[in-house]
Amino acid sequence: MTSPTESYKQEQLLHLVSSFLVRGMRGFSSLASRASPALRNLTQKPYNQIKFQRQSPSNTIPTKALNPSPPPTGKNSLLDSQLQNSSSRIPISARKNKLSHFNNNNPTDHQYIAQILSSKDWFLLLNHEFKAKRIALNPQFVVSVLQNQENPSSSLKFYTWVSNINPSLSKHRSVRGVLGSILYRRGPLVLNVDLVQDISKSGFRVTEELLCILIGSWGRLGLAKYCAEVFGQVSFLGLSPSTRLYNAVIDALVKANSLDLAYLKFQQMSADNCSPDRFTYNILIHGVCRIGVVDEALRLVKQMENVGFFPNVFTYTILIDGFFNSKRVEEAFWILETMKKRNVSPNEATIRSLVHGSFRCLAPRKAFELLFRFVDDETVSSKLACDTILYCLTGNSMAREAAQFLREIQVKGYLPDSSTFNMAMVCLIKDFNLNETCEIFESFVQRGVKPGLNTYLALVEAMYKSGRGEKGNDFLELMIKDGLVSNVYSYNMVLDCFCKAQMMERASEAFEDMRLRSIAPNLVTFNTLITGYCKAGDLSRARELLVMLLEHGFKPDVFTFTSIIDGLCQVYQIEGAFGCFSEMIEWGITPNSVTYNVLIRSLCVIGDMGRAMKLLKKMQADGIRPDTFSFNALIQSFCRMNRVEKAGNLFRSMLKMGLVPENYTYNAFVVALCRAGRFNEAKEIFVSMEANGCIPDSCTCYIILDSLVQRGQLDEARNIVKSLNQMAQFISTF
Repeated sequence: MTSPTESYKQEQLLHLVSSFLVRGMRGFSSLASRASPALRNLTQKPYNQIKFQRQSPSNTIPTKALNPSPPPTGKNSLLDSQLQNSSSRIPISARKNKLSHFNNNNPTDHQYIAQILSSKDWFLLLNHEFKAKRIALNPQFVVSVLQNQENPSSSLKFYTWVSNINPSLSKHRSVRGVLGSILYRRGPLVLNVDLVQDISKSGFRVTEELLCILIGSWGRLGLAKYCAEVFGQVSFLGLSPSTRLYNAVIDALVKANSLDLAYLKFQQMSADNCSPDRFTYNILIHGVCRIGVVDEALRLVKQMENVGFFPNVFTYTILIDGFFNSKRVEEAFWILETMKKRNVSPNEATIRSLVHGSFRCLAPRKAFELLFRFVDDETVSSKLACDTILYCLTGNSMAREAAQFLREIQVKGYLPDSSTFNMAMVCLIKDFNLNETCEIFESFVQRGVKPGLNTYLALVEAMYKSGRGEKGNDFLELMIKDGLVSNVYSYNMVLDCFCKAQMMERASEAFEDMRLRSIAPNLVTFNTLITGYCKAGDLSRARELLVMLLEHGFKPDVFTFTSIIDGLCQVYQIEGAFGCFSEMIEWGITPNSVTYNVLIRSLCVIGDMGRAMKLLKKMQADGIRPDTFSFNALIQSFCRMNRVEKAGNLFRSMLKMGLVPENYTYNAFVVALCRAGRFNEAKEIFVSMEANGCIPDSCTCYIILDSLVQRGQLDEARNIVKSLNQMAQFISTF
């Protein structure tokens, strides 16, 4: 039960919170100082358990777990003496308690294994534990151990031990892949004399398999010369050059961007009685295609065919990439025709290379027309091709083309995967006719496509904002019917949708529905609703939610306070907003740039520029970097007040910080300079807009052109009109 003192403090806290409308949140300072430590560090209790005290779990731990039986060891054996000699490095109690858990059913103690691998007699200790059946070797266990070693040499030693105990396991694809990744991320691991001797002393050796993995990691790290040096001394490791080793070193040299050295090794193969195979040629073809030298790649293909190796799907995919890298689009599609004639089926990589390469080399519309023709002719008709084309269309914001493609390909029975469909629908909702978007959406849903929660919510929000509430309700019911609204996270997204559409009654109903379904709200739930009500100007309801937030055991965060500050500013309770700002700091919550921007903007609206400038300086003094919005409000306000010098100083400071002004700021500044008679400066700023990706509005264009005409600078005026027309045409192509 809550003590009388605690109850009194909570009552006082709620009383102070409820008065923030009248006193502009000034009561929060006394709230912060009077709240007990328990309230100042509010725990986030589950919704269903606010009024109930949970029983603490028992702290009793079975004694058997603390005192496992010691592992059996033989008497007077060499291994016993080695274990005793290692006891200073690894306590025996640790061995007893930890290695007994290396079964399939218990988590691995990676720290203990790391201790073993760092000891002098690591191989003996590992052998002992394996014989005692306290290590169960399987791919998952080996991968886990390799990934959790901080020292890459420990990973290498463990792999060496595994390769001798279970050679087939060391060749497992996942094991080899993980070791190669570790040696790359935590490397380079140099194959020095000490490491080789350590491995040799254990009775093991550096195998060809291990050397290939090491060479691969050096290549990825760009160590071309070191790869070549080690390869030249493989005889000291007890190995002989082989086609596989040559392939590993050539591949590493290609990845290290040392193509000349790779060709040199290729030419040396015959001297070591090694013959290149299909892998060798594919590696070199990939190397030259990557830099766009496709003619050399075609020569290598002919040479490969002459020695009896025919190109496979990987060869053709590499060639397609190469042609696109050299901007030879038609020849890339010619490779596809060649594959068809030779009965070589394209794989996923081929399709992706073809589609992404087309969009990379051509204008988006031209790429779409070309690819659509191939899909229509069934040259490329796989589902993956359609998904990739749709992905590229949405990525380029080509809503009209995406809608056309969906309609046309639907006739052929195409059903996009859920993620691609969701992306396409979000693109259509944003940039396409809403009625046609709904038709496309419903036709695919009827055929079995399952849209995601975000897609449904985007449609619902679009319907509500366009005044089509009934249609929005229909989509909402479909979403609930599909079981997409079932937890606090999905409910939060629904609430956010209603708040953005300014449908606070529906948001309140959804919040009540959460309670009826016993779904506990979290801090995000309350912040979303508080933000919605503050933007709607309903501070009374925002206050009630703030009270509920505290009653549920949550502590307000930066989003809570910023929303309340914004709400107070919108009803011009500026002093109350600053009082809330002070309370925020009292609660130990650091304001962010958004918090400062809200206050700066509000001060600019009421014309209190001195205070706004002081707040900008305080923001920087507190270590918070101003953003574009911080400066925009100030610059625009100074321009409206014809204080051009002040605006200019801020504008230059903004550019020095690497921030890009937005259209409104540019336009306001240009107009202010023109009105102040500083036309040359205005023209300079006007010209710089295009370089920063901003488009002047009609008012700014009129003022600049009118000023040029009045000064008789007609040619310059015509050039600006021509430039603006070209910009408009360029934008219309996307």
